[in-house]
Amino acid sequence: MSTAEQPEFSWRSIVLPVYLPTFVFSIGEGALIPIIPIVAADRGASLALAGLIAAMIMVGELCGDLPAGWIVSRVGERAAMIGSAVLASAGVLLALFVPTVWALGVGVFLIGFATAAFGLARHAFLTSYAPARVRARALSTLGGVFRGGWAVGPFLSAAIITATGGTDGVFWVLVAACAAVIVVLAFLPDPERVFGAARLARAASVEREASVADPATDQATDAAPGAPAPARPVGVFRTIRDHAGVLARIGTGVGILAALRSARTVMLPLWSVSIDMPAEQAALVIGLSGAIDFALFYTSGQIMDRFGRLWGALPGMIGMSVGHVVLAFTHDVPGAVAWFTVVALLLGLANGVTSGIVMTLGADLAPKSGPAPFLGAFRMIADAGSAGAPLAIAAVTSVLSIMAANVVVGVLGLAGAAMLWRWIPRYVPHRRR
Repeated sequence: MSTAEQPEFSWRSIVLPVYLPTFVFSIGEGALIPIIPIVAADRGASLALAGLIAAMIMVGELCGDLPAGWIVSRVGERAAMIGSAVLASAGVLLALFVPTVWALGVGVFLIGFATAAFGLARHAFLTSYAPARVRARALSTLGGVFRGGWAVGPFLSAAIITATGGTDGVFWVLVAACAAVIVVLAFLPDPERVFGAARLARAASVEREASVADPATDQATDAAPGAPAPARPVGVFRTIRDHAGVLARIGTGVGILAALRSARTVMLPLWSVSIDMPAEQAALVIGLSGAIDFALFYTSGQIMDRFGRLWGALPGMIGMSVGHVVLAFTHDVPGAVAWFTVVALLLGLANGVTSGIVMTLGADLAPKSGPAPFLGAFRMIADAGSAGAPLAIAAVTSVLSIMAANVVVGVLGLAGAAMLWRWIPRYVPHRRR
């Protein structure tokens, strides 16, 4: 297919319909998440129950991934995002106006469910619209926008609590964010129609005549991204059955990568406590680690687009795995604080290099015609890894020690890196475009 026949891609064209709603929604979510345990405790929840309620947002995302794939494939991306904003607002209002612990838990679960559908709709759109030559940059930027909103949100909630002396005002931040998202999506042209099927139908037709899907790799060539969805979308469970091989192989590796990321966010604060590091010093180090992580989101996309997906996945996973193993052997040494600082910065660097890799691999592997069901299953595996890592760390720490937990995380990460090293070249061969 010649360059002239390929659909044009403009970064400017996706800022308003894709990145702006994502940023606004993530600000509201980022503002609310830090206060959930505080609100739960104020309503009489024990420390353990407060932690469980805070975790309901991840449970909601995990439960929402597969239904989100079904919903997006049937109602479209804009409708799914508007519905997600409405559902998230309903969860917030339930938690706010029914001042009980159970209502808070249900409300947080609904917010997590809505987040899954919201994120998958943007992922599915960029999978279809962004050409393969810039796909990693487009998706890593989407991930960076999410992280940017989550970074801004807590500062906004802190300012509101300081000004009002209570937490109720923070709930309204997410309601306002959802209202703004609905307004933006309602008045902008539907990106799925403008940039999607109507605009790419001719390119997709040419591509279908020029090439066929490769059955050995469970995917079609990605020379014509954005092929229109079929008249009757394929169901989620049929999609899982049809792509079981790639989901079991690359999906498992991606789940381990997500577990590594989640382990980092849990382990660093726990480790600082275990070595008696001053809280303000630990917060500074962890904050610097997060800043390095955030700063690399676009660089990660450039690396993957230029050199291939392995160059984003392997260095990051190996770096995080080695970092956890190093921590395990530096707990009781005289320079434990210095080792912690170095490893925390290494983990931030390694995680930053992997920015966008999960969404990019999902986009590479998804069927070009109706990608949403596949993406829902792929994201569910990643979210299961994220949710399972803290539980595994807690279990190993209680039975053995926190040092043993780091070794387990490190070894698991190396195993996941080996899986991706083995399977990415088969399913996502890099070609210079």
